[in-house]
Amino acid sequence: MLPVGIHIDEDVRDAVEDLIKHAKPNIADVVGIEFLHLGKEKVVARMPVDSRTHQPFGILHGGASVLLAETVCSLGSWFSIDRNTQAAVGVEINANHIKSVKSGFVYATGIPIHRGMTTQVWEIRIVDEEDRLVCISRCTIAIVKRR
Repeated sequence: MLPVGIHIDEDVRDAVEDLIKHAKPNIADVVGIEFLHLGKEKVVARMPVDSRTHQPFGILHGGASVLLAETVCSLGSWFSIDRNTQAAVGVEINANHIKSVKSGFVYATGIPIHRGMTTQVWEIRIVDEEDRLVCISRCTIAIVKRR
Protein backbone atom coordinates (compact mmCIF):
# COMPACT_ATOMS: atom_id res chain seq x y z
CA MET A 1 0.00 0.00 0.00
CA LEU A 2 2.92 2.38 0.56
CA PRO A 3 5.33 2.21 -2.39
CA VAL A 4 8.98 3.18 -2.23
CA GLY A 5 9.41 6.88 -2.93
CA ILE A 6 6.13 7.95 -1.35
CA HIS A 7 6.12 11.57 -0.17
CA ILE A 8 4.95 11.93 3.42
CA ASP A 9 4.54 15.44 4.81
CA GLU A 10 6.45 15.81 8.08
CA ASP A 11 3.34 16.80 10.07
CA VAL A 12 1.62 13.46 9.32
CA ARG A 13 4.62 11.13 9.65
CA ASP A 14 3.57 9.86 13.12
CA ALA A 15 0.02 9.26 11.90
CA VAL A 16 1.30 7.26 8.92
CA GLU A 17 3.50 5.13 11.18
CA ASP A 18 0.48 4.51 13.42
CA LEU A 19 -1.62 3.59 10.39
CA ILE A 20 0.99 1.12 9.13
CA LYS A 21 1.19 -0.46 12.57
CA HIS A 22 -2.56 -0.89 13.08
CA ALA A 23 -4.20 -1.05 9.65
CA LYS A 24 -6.03 -4.23 8.75
CA PRO A 25 -6.32 -5.62 5.21
CA ASN A 26 -9.06 -3.71 3.40
CA ILE A 27 -10.70 -3.00 0.05
CA ALA A 28 -7.91 -0.61 -0.99
CA ASP A 29 -5.52 -3.58 -0.84
CA VAL A 30 -7.87 -5.73 -2.92
CA VAL A 31 -8.02 -3.27 -5.83
CA GLY A 32 -4.35 -2.29 -5.60
CA ILE A 33 -4.56 1.33 -4.42
CA GLU A 34 -1.12 2.79 -3.68
CA PHE A 35 -0.49 6.12 -1.97
CA LEU A 36 2.01 8.49 -3.55
CA HIS A 37 1.67 11.61 -1.35
CA LEU A 38 0.26 11.81 2.16
CA GLY A 39 -0.50 15.11 3.87
CA LYS A 40 -3.18 17.18 5.58
CA GLU A 41 -3.48 19.46 2.55
CA LYS A 42 -3.18 16.86 -0.20
CA VAL A 43 -3.42 13.10 -0.65
CA VAL A 44 -2.45 11.45 -3.93
CA ALA A 45 -3.00 7.79 -4.77
CA ARG A 46 -3.03 5.61 -7.85
CA MET A 47 -5.14 2.60 -8.75
CA PRO A 48 -4.62 0.07 -11.53
CA VAL A 49 -7.24 -0.21 -14.24
CA ASP A 50 -7.44 -3.96 -14.75
CA SER A 51 -9.82 -6.87 -14.15
CA ARG A 52 -10.15 -5.88 -10.46
CA THR A 53 -11.50 -2.44 -11.35
CA HIS A 54 -13.23 -3.06 -14.71
CA GLN A 55 -16.95 -3.11 -15.30
CA PRO A 56 -18.27 -5.91 -17.57
CA PHE A 57 -17.40 -4.02 -20.78
CA GLY A 58 -13.69 -3.74 -20.00
CA ILE A 59 -13.45 -0.14 -18.82
CA LEU A 60 -12.94 1.41 -15.40
CA HIS A 61 -16.00 0.86 -13.21
CA GLY A 62 -17.50 4.09 -11.88
CA GLY A 63 -17.77 2.49 -8.45
CA ALA A 64 -14.03 1.87 -8.46
CA SER A 65 -13.47 5.58 -9.11
CA VAL A 66 -15.74 6.42 -6.17
CA LEU A 67 -13.87 3.92 -4.00
CA LEU A 68 -10.58 5.61 -4.90
CA ALA A 69 -12.01 9.08 -4.24
CA GLU A 70 -13.41 8.17 -0.81
CA THR A 71 -10.21 6.38 0.16
CA VAL A 72 -8.17 9.50 -0.60
CA CYS A 73 -10.39 11.97 1.24
CA SER A 74 -11.00 9.69 4.22
CA LEU A 75 -7.29 9.34 4.81
CA GLY A 76 -6.70 13.07 4.35
CA SER A 77 -9.45 13.85 6.86
CA TRP A 78 -8.00 11.36 9.32
CA PHE A 79 -4.68 13.21 9.30
CA SER A 80 -6.28 16.43 10.54
CA ILE A 81 -8.31 15.16 13.50
CA ASP A 82 -7.48 14.04 17.03
CA ARG A 83 -7.25 10.32 16.27
CA ASN A 84 -7.54 9.41 19.98
CA THR A 85 -10.97 11.01 20.45
CA GLN A 86 -12.40 11.50 16.95
CA ALA A 87 -13.16 9.50 13.83
CA ALA A 88 -13.63 10.71 10.25
CA VAL A 89 -16.55 9.04 8.46
CA GLY A 90 -17.89 9.61 4.97
CA VAL A 91 -21.48 10.85 4.84
CA GLU A 92 -21.88 11.88 1.19
CA ILE A 93 -19.98 11.46 -2.03
CA ASN A 94 -20.77 12.38 -5.60
CA ALA A 95 -18.84 11.73 -8.76
CA ASN A 96 -19.04 12.85 -12.36
CA HIS A 97 -17.48 10.33 -14.72
CA ILE A 98 -15.94 12.26 -17.61
CA LYS A 99 -13.80 9.83 -19.59
CA SER A 100 -13.42 6.06 -19.81
CA VAL A 101 -10.14 4.22 -19.22
CA LYS A 102 -9.34 0.67 -20.37
CA SER A 103 -5.95 -0.02 -18.80
CA GLY A 104 -2.97 1.45 -16.98
CA PHE A 105 -3.38 3.55 -13.85
CA VAL A 106 -5.62 6.36 -12.70
CA TYR A 107 -4.36 8.97 -10.23
CA ALA A 108 -6.50 10.66 -7.58
CA THR A 109 -5.58 13.94 -5.92
CA GLY A 110 -7.70 15.03 -2.99
CA ILE A 111 -7.59 18.49 -1.42
CA PRO A 112 -9.73 19.89 1.40
CA ILE A 113 -12.23 22.56 0.36
CA HIS A 114 -13.61 23.09 3.88
CA ARG A 115 -12.45 21.96 7.31
CA GLY A 116 -14.91 22.68 10.09
CA MET A 117 -15.24 21.32 13.62
CA THR A 118 -17.79 18.68 12.60
CA THR A 119 -17.48 18.36 8.81
CA GLN A 120 -14.90 18.42 6.08
CA VAL A 121 -15.48 18.69 2.33
CA TRP A 122 -12.87 17.35 -0.09
CA GLU A 123 -12.52 17.65 -3.86
CA ILE A 124 -10.96 14.69 -5.63
CA ARG A 125 -9.75 14.82 -9.23
CA ILE A 126 -9.02 11.51 -10.93
CA VAL A 127 -6.91 11.60 -14.08
CA ASP A 128 -5.42 9.01 -16.43
CA GLU A 129 -1.73 8.53 -17.22
CA GLU A 130 -1.91 11.37 -19.77
CA ASP A 131 -3.33 13.73 -17.09
CA ARG A 132 -6.78 13.76 -18.75
CA LEU A 133 -9.70 14.18 -16.37
CA VAL A 134 -11.50 10.88 -15.79
CA CYS A 135 -13.68 11.74 -12.79
CA ILE A 136 -14.33 14.70 -10.51
CA SER A 137 -15.71 13.95 -7.08
CA ARG A 138 -16.69 15.76 -3.91
CA CYS A 139 -16.92 14.02 -0.54
CA THR A 140 -18.32 15.22 2.77
CA ILE A 141 -16.78 13.77 5.91
CA ALA A 142 -18.33 13.94 9.38
CA ILE A 143 -15.99 14.32 12.34
CA VAL A 144 -17.52 12.32 15.20
CA LYS A 145 -16.53 11.18 18.69
CA ARG A 146 -14.67 7.89 18.64
CA ARG A 147 -16.64 5.06 20.27
